[in-house]
This record gives sequence, structure tokens and C-alpha cells, in this order.
Amino acid sequence: MTYGTLLAVDDNPAILTALRYCLSGTFDTILTLTSPQDILVTMATEEITMVILDMNFSTGVNSGQEGLFWLSTIRKHHPDVPVVLLTAYGDIQLAVRGLKSGAVDFITKPWDNAELVGKLIGLLEQKNEMATLDEMEAEHIRLAIDRSKGNLTIAAKLLGISRQTLYNKMKKL
Repeated sequence: MTYGTLLAVDDNPAILTALRYCLSGTFDTILTLTSPQDILVTMATEEITMVILDMNFSTGVNSGQEGLFWLSTIRKHHPDVPVVLLTAYGDIQLAVRGLKSGAVDFITKPWDNAELVGKLIGLLEQKNEMATLDEMEAEHIRLAIDRSKGNLTIAAKLLGISRQTLYNKMKKL
């Protein structure tokens, strides 16, 4: 099974070649850019399944600010496309900032090919999973009961339903 189109953005052509080689059996198409300036144009003209985004593009700069800027830009224009950050620097603080800014995960260079493939497939399959309405309702009921410390009258009020309706729904769980 393949997973659509990957957009890989890194200023190092060797990294892009390695990604293309490693992920060719995982994605139908792998598009590569050496400059982040073309990300939005590419994403406007192609249906992108996932983006792998380098954190640094300027020579000698390794703050990650460029990657965070482009992550924010991608999230603003394409909020449903998962972005995985790529960095040569195992800077956990930078990775956490990236995750808080909307990245779904990060990869450090050099990577293990099997781990990379497994991680990306896991992220894509997780994105495609969707809870049923019944599962969502059951979780919402559990949260209301927890929040009301088990008091069904308060839980029913939180949910905007009668106590009897809540009781009937709980019997179905």
C-alpha cells in the first residue's frame, strides 16, 4: 500500500535523494524542494499527503527559526496536512517547540531507514483513523461523569440532557 504524495523540503540535495530512495515504496510520488520559498505554490498545485520539512535552510544558521516559520505557514494554509520536522541537531527543545507549533513528529539526521518508514506509516494511518459517533459520545459521557465526580444529575446538566436520557445512554455503553 502506498500513501499518496510526499513533499520533502531540505536545502541539501543529498538528503532529498536519500529520502526519495528510502521512501519510494511508501509514497506514490515524492516531490522535493531545495528551497522553502516554493512550498505554498507546490501545495496549491499538488495534493500533498505529508510534508517532511528541514528546520534550517541558511548556511551556518541552526536555530530552527526558518523551519518553525515554514511550519507555521504550512499549518495556516493547509492545516490538515501533517508536517514532520527534519533536523541534524538533536535539539529536544527545538523539537518540542516544533511539536507545540503543529508538527506531528520530528526526525533527526542521520535516520534509520526502517524506523523512518515505520514512523511515517504510523503517522499516516493514525491520521486516517476516525472514531465513530458512538465512540465519541461514550467518551464525552465519561468525561462529563468524571468532571462531575460521578454525580449523574450534574453530568446530565453538563451534557445538556436529562438525567433519564443520560442513564439510558449509559446502559448502552
